[in-house]
Amino acid sequence: MKIYITGLPSGYEVEHLVRLFYPMAPLTLTPPENAEDCVWAEKTPDGLHTLVRQDGRSAERHAPLPAPVEQGGETPEFSLASLTYDLLRDWTGIRPPWGKMTGVRPVRLIHDKRAAGWTEAEIDHFFLDRFDCSQQKYQMAKAIADLQEPILKVGNEPGTYSLYIGIPFCPSRCSYCSFVSCNLDRDRKMVQPYVDCLCREVEEIRIQADKAGLKLCSIYIGGGTPTSLSADQLRQLMGTVRANFDLSKVVEYTVEAGRPDCTDAEKLAVIKEYGATRISINPQTFSDEVLAGIGRKHSAQDILDCYAEARKAGHDDINMDLIAGLPGDTVESFERSLRQAIALDPENITVHTLTLKRASRIVIEDQKENDYADVAAMLEKCNLLAEAGYRPYYLYRQKNTLQNLENVGWCKPGHEGYYNIYIMEEVQTILSAGAGGSTKLVADGGKRMQRIFNFKYPNEYIQRFAEVLERKKGVADFYDHDLGTQTSG
Repeated sequence: MKIYITGLPSGYEVEHLVRLFYPMAPLTLTPPENAEDCVWAEKTPDGLHTLVRQDGRSAERHAPLPAPVEQGGETPEFSLASLTYDLLRDWTGIRPPWGKMTGVRPVRLIHDKRAAGWTEAEIDHFFLDRFDCSQQKYQMAKAIADLQEPILKVGNEPGTYSLYIGIPFCPSRCSYCSFVSCNLDRDRKMVQPYVDCLCREVEEIRIQADKAGLKLCSIYIGGGTPTSLSADQLRQLMGTVRANFDLSKVVEYTVEAGRPDCTDAEKLAVIKEYGATRISINPQTFSDEVLAGIGRKHSAQDILDCYAEARKAGHDDINMDLIAGLPGDTVESFERSLRQAIALDPENITVHTLTLKRASRIVIEDQKENDYADVAAMLEKCNLLAEAGYRPYYLYRQKNTLQNLENVGWCKPGHEGYYNIYIMEEVQTILSAGAGGSTKLVADGGKRMQRIFNFKYPNEYIQRFAEVLERKKGVADFYDHDLGTQTSG
């Protein structure tokens, strides 16, 4: 099956929606006449036309051009995407659970519509009728939006910000990962210079935040794998954080301790001693076979041992990540992993759906058409979380996620991850330190925004660190006047 789109400047929405039904379909820019096994969507001066041909059969639909948006109509792209979606839904018998919705932040849409004064009935119509979302997915998004309301009020207070610190090192690279991270075996000599620069950048962030009159709300140390640092390097970094910020005033301080192959009792003790209130230990799966297949150099038992050490060190707010759809996993095996995570009784369990990222090994080397289990059936097992007392508190989606599904954070009441909500719903300034860091400045209730980017790769971050510090001065400048264009690297 191939995709042909003509008459549109981009065709992104049409292409995306076709891939809901034919995930591996390539886009071909110059369609031949009478092409077989194809979906063809076309905008002409006379109207919209979409056609599907498969296995010697075909079907097509036509529609007039829509009225201009300023007159209450739709864009030609959305209209053609909708026409194509309706045709393919009838042709295949498939109804995608999120319907025609391509955006990554459905919950944010609910917040925005409510803030704009829409009634609940109007929002219902927007999701269920205009975008053909399923009741199940929409009701989950709506329940999450309701739960987030009081947390967003805290994050929305004027001058509030969160701090993100990135550690781009890992003991090995997982097959599904596309993040810029360095392998410790190859790049260990780079770690200490990186930590030295990172501590200096954290100090500069505090200086600039003070000049701007900002108030720290939450801290998140992520990666990569933060516990790929040595215990002494963790002390250096977290000691710098503690020396520069009043940790008694933050609502949450998270450190990802995700990989048991580099997280030990000493590092867990350091993380607790230096003020973290929340950690992540991320099994992804409890199947040794699946772990080996994705490049993890540890066993399921190592995860259990790491979790026990974390509890012993006094950590009382732990998140665990699972991924639905990993190569070699099955619905039954995923359910066993989910039951194992629930049995451990962490405060948070985040269930991700595998995303096929272009730069990941899973796509570059291993991808085969229809080589993944029924991930929708895996996600249906999340009713076990609800039965165990967890509730969904944040949700987001990504491009190229299997079956166009979602990632959901589940928690016990009172253990919502504040930073996760703030970063996903884009309600506050995020000041970011480290290679690949993206500082997002927000003012005037979200009406004014600007990004400041750090250099992407760790070696460039270290070599051009003076420029990193210079760019950070844009934080205080932003709150003094409107700068206009963003700074990028």
